[in-house]
Amino acid sequence: MVESPIGPLTAVRDGAAITGLYFPAHAPAPAPARLGERDDAGFDDLRDQLAEYFAGTRHAFDLHLAPSGTDFQVDVWGALRTIPYGTTWTYTEVATAVGRPGSVRAVAAANGRNPLSIVVPCHRVIGASGSLTGFAGGLERKRFLLDLESGDRLF
Repeated sequence: MVESPIGPLTAVRDGAAITGLYFPAHAPAPAPARLGERDDAGFDDLRDQLAEYFAGTRHAFDLHLAPSGTDFQVDVWGALRTIPYGTTWTYTEVATAVGRPGSVRAVAAANGRNPLSIVVPCHRVIGASGSLTGFAGGLERKRFLLDLESGDRLF
């Protein structure tokens, strides 16, 4: 468990690689087998970088990640990591970035299955109209993260 200003986060590691970072009541919930047995040891790197992120001093994560998904999902999650801190992209922009401009719905589905919340910044993806759309941690957390990155969040 990793404490954060938006609630405790469940971190999952497979050896040296982080494979998951989940919100309380994450939707969709990760399969219990994906979570494994609880062991809070070995996440100092993640804790430190998340603390820096929430303090506003870290704009990109430098962690060994190993998300499990289809090739397309992994491509989408890779594209999400290229969205600059403090900016947002639409699903269309992500689809274009992965070379599949006609696959907006598939991109949205892959975005929704991102197992590495915050670290792989799916919260930076918004609807074409500029509206906030679904987020595994809920729209209030998405708004918090976007406000934090834009400098609008006051602590």
